[in-house]
Order: sequence, then structure tokens, then C-alpha cells
Amino acid sequence: MSSPQHTTNAAHDSATPSQEQDAVDSIVPLIPIVLPVVGGVLMFLLAFIAIYMA
Repeated sequence: MSSPQHTTNAAHDSATPSQEQDAVDSIVPLIPIVLPVVGGVLMFLLAFIAIYMA
């Protein structure tokens, strides 16, 4: 059996302004802001639950 031929096109390798940005690439810069905020909210909720249950 022969292996399939892989052709590369330079137009598809680089992102052009008309193409949409990948969803992951748009979220990654927000991670250093979102993670501490979500962690703080989670700790507050867990502490509230612990005090309420005591």
C-alpha cells in the first residue's frame, strides 16, 4: 500500500486577517486573571458552607 501524500500550502499555514482567531488562543491571555478570581470565589464559598454546616 502506498502512503497518502501530504501537501502543504503556505496560504493555509499562516493566519490571515480574514480568518477567525482560534478560541483557545483568545482565552489563553485571560488565564492569569481568571484563575485567581475563580480560586478566591471558590474558597469563599467553601468557607461559607463550612461555617453554615458547623
